[in-house]
Formats: sequence, C-alpha cells, structure tokens
Amino acid sequence: MEVHYREEGVAEAASSLAGRLVADGVPARLAAGDPTLWDEDAEGETEGGRPFRVPRELLAELDAVSARLLAAVGPGEEGPHVVLIATGCAALAAEAICDTADVPLTVLDTADPGQVRRALADRPESTVVVAAAGTAEGDACLRLYEELFERAGLAPAARVVAVADPGTPPAEHARERGYAVVPAGEGALSAAALLPAALAGADVARLLDDAEEVLPLLSRDVGNPGLDLGAALGGAALTGRGKLLLEDRLSPIAGLPDWVEALVAGSTGKQGRGILPVVGADPLAAADELVVGLDTDLGDVRVDGRLGAQFLVWEYATAVAALALGVDPDDRPDAAEQERQAAGLLTLPDLPAGAPVFTDGPVEVYGAVAAKDLRGLFAELLHAVPSDGYLAVTAYLDRLAAFDAPVPVGADFEQMTDAWMMADPATLRALLALRTDRPVTFGWGPRYLHGAGQYHKGGPQNGVFLQITGAVADDVAVPGRSRTLGRLQLAQALGDLEALETRGRPAVRLHLTDRAAGVAHLLAAAQEV
Repeated sequence: MEVHYREEGVAEAASSLAGRLVADGVPARLAAGDPTLWDEDAEGETEGGRPFRVPRELLAELDAVSARLLAAVGPGEEGPHVVLIATGCAALAAEAICDTADVPLTVLDTADPGQVRRALADRPESTVVVAAAGTAEGDACLRLYEELFERAGLAPAARVVAVADPGTPPAEHARERGYAVVPAGEGALSAAALLPAALAGADVARLLDDAEEVLPLLSRDVGNPGLDLGAALGGAALTGRGKLLLEDRLSPIAGLPDWVEALVAGSTGKQGRGILPVVGADPLAAADELVVGLDTDLGDVRVDGRLGAQFLVWEYATAVAALALGVDPDDRPDAAEQERQAAGLLTLPDLPAGAPVFTDGPVEVYGAVAAKDLRGLFAELLHAVPSDGYLAVTAYLDRLAAFDAPVPVGADFEQMTDAWMMADPATLRALLALRTDRPVTFGWGPRYLHGAGQYHKGGPQNGVFLQITGAVADDVAVPGRSRTLGRLQLAQALGDLEALETRGRPAVRLHLTDRAAGVAHLLAAAQEV
C-alpha cells in the first residue's frame, strides 16, 4: 500500500500536519483506538475511539452461516441470489467487494417500489437475505421478503440472517423469527459487508489478508500510508482545499470512490466543517480542489493498494483528517434528523407536499425560485452556487430504472450505453457540471443520507440543493405497517428537504409526474442551459 504526493503544496501541508500529529503520538494512539484523541476526559472505548483491527475471527462464523443459507437454496445453475438489506458505508463496501470480484449482489437500501419489486421478482427460490439495516426502508424490505418466502412455502429462518448488535430491535426481531444473528462490527471489514460478499462468491479471506499486511504500518510515525493520506486530506482542507475529487479510471478496483465519498463526507461534515468528495467529475483546477488518484497518476496524490488495504487505510486516513478538523469521525448528528422528520411526516394523514410554483411538462417545481421553466431554473441554481460552494443533486427514484429504457434494434454496446445514460437521472450531474466551474455531486436517496447527507446538513454553509422525486404508478404495501413504499419514499425525501431548509440551505424539489418522461425532459432542458 503506497501513498505518493505529486504536488508540492500538498506535500508541504501534509508534512506540516503529520509533524504535529507525530509529536502528539497520534499514529499509535489512533491505531490503538485511544478515545482521548476526541475527548480528553474519556475512559475506555467510545464512539470516537475504536482500535483498528482485522476481524479474521469472523471467517469461521461467516463460513458456518453461509453453509446454512446456501444449503437452503441448493446449488442452482446461476448460484444463489444474494440480497443485502443495508445502508451507508456497509452497503457501499459490499458493492465494491462484489463489483471488484465480478460476482453478483443485490443491494436494497431504498424504499423505491420499482427497485424493490424488481429484487423481489428475481429468483425468489434461490434468494438468501442478509438483513443489516435498522432503518425504516430496511424494515420494510425485510418484511416484504418474509412475506414473499412465507407465501411461497419457503421457511424465512433458513434463508435470512441478521447482522445486528445484541439488544437492538433488529437483533430482537431476528431472535423471535429464529434467524441466525451475526454481530454487526465496525467499518468496511465488518460482517455487514463481508457476509453478503462471501455468499456471493467473493474471496473475503484474501481481502482480510491484504488488510492484515498494512495493519502494522498504521502504528508507525514514518512509512504509515494511513497517516500520509490523512495528512494530505486534512492538511489540504486546513489550507482551503476541501473539495476532494476522486479519480479511478485506471483502477482495477470497482466502486471504491462511492464508498470513500460516504466515509469521508459523513465522518468530516459537521460543525460547519468538512471535506466534500466529488465522484465522477473532471478536475476543474480550482483553488479549493484536491485530486486523489486511485492507481493512477492523474491527481495531486496517488493511492495504490488492493481493496482490503484501501479500506483500512482510508478509514484511518479519514480519522486523521477528522482529527485535524476537530470533529469526531463517528458522530452523525445531522443525519439522524432526517429520519426523525420522515417518521413524523408518516404519522400525518397526508404528506405535506405543498403546491408547485410552476409546472414544465411532466415536471412540477417546488421551492422559492424566480424561474418560470426548467431551463431558467437550472441557470438560476447554477448562478446561486457561491464561489467556494457546490451544487448537490439528489434523486429519490429507482436507480436501476434506466436499464429498462428501450434501445434500438441491433444496437451495439455503445448505443445501449447512450440509451441508458439518457434515461438516467444521474446524467443530470454531468450536464450541469459542464455549465459551471463549481463541483456538482449526485446522490441516490436515501442511500446517500448517512454519508454526503451528513455533510450537506452539517458541513460548510455553501451548498445549493436540487432534489428529484417521482410519482408512483404501482405502489407496494409494507406488511404489518400502515404505509406503502411510495409513501415512505416521499416522506424520506420531504424530511430530507425540511432538514435542509431549517438550516437555511437553499433547496428546490422537482417532482416527476411521469418518471421516464420526466427524466427525459430534465435532461433535455439541462442541455439547453
């Protein structure tokens, strides 16, 4: 695992910060989980002080649980359909492991009816479920799978495993249902990420081997890749370079930037401070920008290493950066507010969606705006981004729906990709980024809430927010709850919006009365700005 500085200013800032940290004995104290790094009066282990370790003891437990679940579904020609119900960094880590290993995994971290229905319809007789989320959408998805299995005459207890800490509601529910329970643990190398990856066919033992190789280095004052990377991130942020662009076009690892985005934004974005990762964007050569290349020379810093080592080093480096900024990396004070807002909204007879300020084709616009059409709205939002700010686009929609877009008969892969891109809400980020010299980010709701969502609400007051929701044509009732997935999804979006607005952060909601037509209309308008 290696970290190289490729820009003189970064090297100087990192060296200065690293020198101060070493003088305070931080590298070894951080590796050991010293809680007094964040609280001088702390005794024992706290949220801000857990030792960095590789949980190799998990392997035997994962093997036993995997054998039990796989025995229930049998061999099958396509192998098991592994479904992970999880949120935040755990879900993104599991995706990165499986994408890098090229093994299939279905992640449900959404309340979108279409996306959930698609997962439920995929080979139920071959499905095993790892339930690792205590959120409202996690509860809904698990209930739907329980109902699906029971209606098909399949025993849920043979096909579901819970990843949960003892005494928590998910653990109690699992005990009552007779599910196997694996302790949740912490970080990317926890059961929530490793168990579904192992079930899907990834070599998690090799992943832990790679992490173990780098672990001893994290206590060192010199030759410590976690300290080197963390000093670069924190040193750059302290000198005004708080926008982190992640470049991975040549990397053999798939999906790492999305996990890094959630980790760094959620760990540092609070108390008006933070580092904002930007994924999928081209560098702008802006004064507040730091470009980190993953296995590539494109950037101010180069980070090389296998995935297991990357996980451990980035977690350590993020803690170093948070320490430099004076915040607790494990605290998510603002992310929880959206959940409370959504829960409150769900108790109302009708969700307070409000009235649109104008309608442009299949798109309703909500918010304090002067524009009269989408083209004018996009121009207005881009103009509103401050010189040190950013535009964040978030979508509470089906993130896989673009693959349902029609493609020309006989189309090659490039033509199919073009068709999918022009049906994908995420394409809006790229189109708007072409029209500004400020960063534009994109996140799927609610998956982004505990990462970038924490930064959006707790970080610097310089963001402009554009939220996209959509009408639900075919809703799904949640068993045992007086709600549907569509109602839950809209409540989450409105709660997110309310949490932004109460902090004085400018936000606009676009509601697609027809989802497919609405996305096409948005992208067409963005191209005309």
